[in-house]
Amino acid sequence: MTSPAARPPALGGTRAYVVWIAAVTAYAIAVLQRTTMGVAGLEATERFGASATIVSSFVVLQLAVYAICQIPAGLLLDRYGSRVTLVAGALLMGAGQLLMAQTETVGVAMVARIVLGAGDALTFSSAVRLVPAWFPASRVPILTQLTGILGQVGQIASAVPFVAVLTVAGWGAAFSSAASVSAVAALLALLVVRASPPGTPRPRVKQDLTRIPLVLARILRHPSTQLGFFTHFTAGFTGIAFSMMWGYPYLTAGEGLSRPAASAIMTVLVVVAVVAGPLIGALTQRHPLRRSTLVLLIVATIVVPLLALVLWPGPAPIWLLVVLVSGFSIGGPASSIGFDFPRTDLARHRLGTATGVVIMGGFVGGLTAILLIGVVLDLLRPEGNYDLEAFRLAFAVQLPLLAIGVAGMLITRRNLRRRMAAQGSEVPPWRDVWRSGRWRRL
Repeated sequence: MTSPAARPPALGGTRAYVVWIAAVTAYAIAVLQRTTMGVAGLEATERFGASATIVSSFVVLQLAVYAICQIPAGLLLDRYGSRVTLVAGALLMGAGQLLMAQTETVGVAMVARIVLGAGDALTFSSAVRLVPAWFPASRVPILTQLTGILGQVGQIASAVPFVAVLTVAGWGAAFSSAASVSAVAALLALLVVRASPPGTPRPRVKQDLTRIPLVLARILRHPSTQLGFFTHFTAGFTGIAFSMMWGYPYLTAGEGLSRPAASAIMTVLVVVAVVAGPLIGALTQRHPLRRSTLVLLIVATIVVPLLALVLWPGPAPIWLLVVLVSGFSIGGPASSIGFDFPRTDLARHRLGTATGVVIMGGFVGGLTAILLIGVVLDLLRPEGNYDLEAFRLAFAVQLPLLAIGVAGMLITRRNLRRRMAAQGSEVPPWRDVWRSGRWRRL
């Protein structure tokens, strides 16, 4: 008979949800910190006397650090667990925002964004890692989606209350307030979050520095990791570029919307994701062999309105802006499907590192798009008076990036399916699904 002490602890109870909510709150606060520069871009050009390329380089540098730090963050997560990394991330982000509040020089501002990016890199993967540790596998896809979706509440906080403080009280007060919120996140994670349920053995990875390159190479070579990377890249980068840097300036300086109207459009990013995310999670859970197809269909909802926006004569109607932002929004939950590929194929104690690699996808794409848009704007309007025509041509640079992402998904999916076939798991072609009538259950 199995003794009570030997029984595995029940997953998914009240305490699991308390831990998860604390982690989601910490992530939402991280999103607030991450997106503050996106709504303060115009003020930043005035405060630092800098061009669009220089101001966009703040966010590009932040995202570059975020992306570069993902693998070290994953190694730290595998070694120390989510509680430690969430606390460290919140403290770093708070320090970066406090430094940003005080400085008026470009060099110090860049240091502030580096610190913030390093802290941000520790946060989302830590929150996602808690889901399979505290909940049964049947709930993981939906809760992973909800983690990303609910975290985007931080974007509303940057688009509405942060903008209000920025407008009324100024730069220093706004960024100091953001820093104080990060202190709350650190305290919450310290008091509430635990890496795993009591009684659960959690393998602590003691990294042999000489073996780290070999471990990384194995994770990077795995087609599940590669498909996850390109999934996050393709579905996620447009929303990142829009929310973190160029969405708000485009809506106000390009389309001529008022600040309240632009803030309302920006909140669509969150509202649509809240609706679409659980549905995408349910479809992912129900049809695990069609996850990549679902992502590709969602990418089409990004490409079509973006192309329409680039070709539209004159100011875009509100409905087109809403459709465009909705596509970007749905891309967020779709990009989270990328985490599901390594989750189902790799060892649990390597998921932190693999998750970091996947996260790099969207943010490498995002920082590339942000930088390219800024360069095109400065080439077209070197004097800084950015208008609708300049923004549309600049936004067009995202289309070839989307094409690269789709190609990467198709190639890595083929490699993964070959590996699955070698292991005895076949993915039936659509024509067989159609003939058998199984499509009716999709």
